[in-house]
Amino acid sequence: MRRLVLALALSVGLGACVTESVVFTSVATPSLTVDLSSPAFDDGGSIPVSNTCDGADVSPPLAWGSVPDGVEAFALIVEDPDAGGFIHWVLTDIPGDLRELPEDQGDAIGAPGATSFGRSGWGGPCPPSGEHHYVFTLYALSAPLGLDSSATATQVRAAADEVLVAAGQLTGVYARGG
Repeated sequence: MRRLVLALALSVGLGACVTESVVFTSVATPSLTVDLSSPAFDDGGSIPVSNTCDGADVSPPLAWGSVPDGVEAFALIVEDPDAGGFIHWVLTDIPGDLRELPEDQGDAIGAPGATSFGRSGWGGPCPPSGEHHYVFTLYALSAPLGLDSSATATQVRAAADEVLVAAGQLTGVYARGG
């Protein structure tokens, strides 16, 4: 009996640890979505050279349609899952009444955070080899996050968990020399 109680306590305790770890490292999945798009590339399409390290390296234009009631701000994270989740852009506190980020204007509109390049602001695709995927995730939030320029994608996701209303994704691809 003592072994059974110990086994149950241990399994419940381990289950709680796993749940906490998952909640801490990922954003909750919202039931509402935002349609995120770009006039520069289709979902699954090629990101223009001008938005990469092989061109002017300016952020691409982004747009999103109607959003649910109660959205006061947006946050954006761009990452390359083919490079182990390399972060290309963290942008928070985008005003909730906006429905687009013009090309090369996002860093002036929102609050840029830390990227894997070791700086804040847009850092375009620059894969070492082959075609890579770049996932743009827009979080619609019920309040601004108020994070500083050193905020990482992990910190933004953790803060967004508390105020997440909806989210949307757009994926672009890029291969150097192609």
